[in-house]
Amino acid sequence: MNSEEKLSDRICNQIRQDISSGKYKGGDKIPPEPELMKLYGVGRSTIREAVKTLVTNGVLHVRQGVGTTVSTAQPTDSLDNRLKRADFDEINTVRKLLEKEIVLLAVSHHNTAHLDEMAQWLGKRRNAIEQEDRQQCMDADIGFHMAIAHAAGNRVLFDLYESFTQLIRNFFQAREAKGVSHFALTHHLHEQLYQAIKAKKAKAAQQVLEQILNNNY
Repeated sequence: MNSEEKLSDRICNQIRQDISSGKYKGGDKIPPEPELMKLYGVGRSTIREAVKTLVTNGVLHVRQGVGTTVSTAQPTDSLDNRLKRADFDEINTVRKLLEKEIVLLAVSHHNTAHLDEMAQWLGKRRNAIEQEDRQQCMDADIGFHMAIAHAAGNRVLFDLYESFTQLIRNFFQAREAKGVSHFALTHHLHEQLYQAIKAKKAKAAQQVLEQILNNNY
């Protein structure tokens, strides 16, 4: 995605917020392009791209002889879009709640194949640490937690948790530390979590998970 597209996405979100706040009401005609350019501080092409996207998404409506108006029935915003705009602290809180439920279910519902999958990702995580490969550490870490989600045996919960993985990956990439020390320091906790799940010790698994979450993985 280029910078122009990113800028138009930002303007889309600002217009959506203005509609939600009541600045533009259903049926109202939006201001002309020159006024929108001045209002949002962007060029004509960005405004046109943003308006085009909002029309495609059903937020705005082009009425013959009238112009572009706000749709009277606003479409439901997608979960992915809402997550992208959410504050990370909110994302992290929900992620922790999901993790706790996932681990409890995994303790009860895992099978040999699930354990093998977890063990494989743990091995990849350990190897990535030894090779000081930060990208592989991130991939293996997320893979391990996704394997636990798979073992939980709830497809809806798995899909919901999966929607958080890219956000979590972005968080990892935004961390100031450039090495793999964070992953190395918490690896023993991940091994303990695996062993607790394997032994079907729910309390122990929850206690180890709490330590992992407090360390943001």
